[in-house]
Amino acid sequence: AILIEADTGAILYEKDCHSRAYPASTTKIMTSLLAIENSSLDDVITFSKAAANSYKWDEANTGTREGEQFTMEQALYATLLKSANEVAYGIGEYIAGSIPAFSDMMNERARELGALNTHFNNPNGLSDTNHYTTAYDLYLIFNECIKHDDFVKIINSSSYTAHITGADGTKRDVKWEPTNYYAKGEATPPDNVTIIGGKTGKKKGAGNCLILLTKDSSGNPYISIIMGAGSKPLLYQDMTSMLSKI
Repeated sequence: AILIEADTGAILYEKDCHSRAYPASTTKIMTSLLAIENSSLDDVITFSKAAANSYKWDEANTGTREGEQFTMEQALYATLLKSANEVAYGIGEYIAGSIPAFSDMMNERARELGALNTHFNNPNGLSDTNHYTTAYDLYLIFNECIKHDDFVKIINSSSYTAHITGADGTKRDVKWEPTNYYAKGEATPPDNVTIIGGKTGKKKGAGNCLILLTKDSSGNPYISIIMGAGSKPLLYQDMTSMLSKI
């Protein structure tokens, strides 16, 4: 875990923040960062068969089908709010041409940011023994993400409705909402803390993970991260306790 003043880099609390851990879907902050840095929000992604079939039925997804099209803006909302695994895969293919090439981009960008205890093997955080990071490295990546207004706008959204074009030209509307309990009203932060938004992660072997951007009563930003919590209730109990140090 780690709690940092975003403007100064001052660490208010940390526990084993340099220990290697499995990031699960918090991986998608790097996927989104590379998308924002290497494309326009108006770009159009056409999902391949590999992308459409890149998740299991019980994993986070939007039910995207082969040949369907998302704008990059829609894809980012699906990735950061809905945590859609196949959409993150589609972003990776669009940006780099293949998942191995995109993974190389992720690792190169991680090194540029100083996240030297990180290695990514896919854009969505699905199980892979060679896919790992640390709480401190996630801070470095997330801190870069929040420099982009579009990223902050997305994670701060209470919901988003996308108008999707199918392979046969038919349209369908879908609504996505954040997955974190603070946004859903199922957890309450300390009185002096405002939740801006963040990214969740959960996977066998990773436990429950959460990255948050918050602000204090004076508007100063903070980044807080917990990885590997044993349950969702414990994750939010610990996060609220850590935020009380602001």
